[in-house]
This record gives sequence, C-alpha cells and structure tokens, in this order.
Amino acid sequence: MSNAETILEDRLTKPAILNGLQCKCPNCGEGKLFARYLKVADTCPVCDEELFHHRADDGPAYLTILLVAHIIGFVIHFWWVYYRPEPWVMATGLTIGSVALSLALLPRMKGMIVAIQWSRRMHGFGHNG
Repeated sequence: MSNAETILEDRLTKPAILNGLQCKCPNCGEGKLFARYLKVADTCPVCDEELFHHRADDGPAYLTILLVAHIIGFVIHFWWVYYRPEPWVMATGLTIGSVALSLALLPRMKGMIVAIQWSRRMHGFGHNG
C-alpha cells in the first residue's frame, strides 16, 4: 500500500475542541496543554503527543475580543437600562470585567485553535501519527 493510499485514523474534532477549551491535550484530554499562561507545551506530559506544530498566531486574540465585546455589550445595555449607575462606576466596572474576562478566555481560545489544528492535521500535526 502506498503513502497515497494509506488512510490516517480519524481525529474527532468535537472532543478535541472540548479538551482545548479546558486547556488539556487534544489527544488524551489529560495532560496540560500549556507550559505557562499562553506558552503551549512542546509535548503532552501524559501521552507525549507533539504540540509544538501549532500556528495559533492572532486567531485566539480575535476570538477573545469578539466574545468579550458581545458579552460586555449586553452588560452595558442591561446595566444602563435597569440601574443607571454613575458613568465612572460603569466605566470602572466594565474595564475590570473586560480585562478579567479577556484574561480568562484567551488561553481557552488558544487551546481551541490548537485543538482544531491538531484534529485537522494542520501545520505538521499529522506527521507523527
């Protein structure tokens, strides 16, 4: 059987994405995906899957901004309509909320992007089996 005829085993996208959103290895779902806050580990400490192939680049930041902006937009609307706080209170609260939400979502979005790339065998993820 030639290389062109070899069928690679399926990598399910949905479980990989769920593992990525939990900052876990997309392959085994047990190992930590990140060595530090946003630094993807070179390999999974549990299953030794190579993770250094990823090319997340700016995608996680764009997704984080998209989600945070929509969430904060709803918060602004309901907070203003129902409570009418002082502008400085609203600005302070929304700033703190935006920063906290961004810091919480950014690693999860990066994990999701890495997991999608892994499941679709993009950027070299398919070469090691």
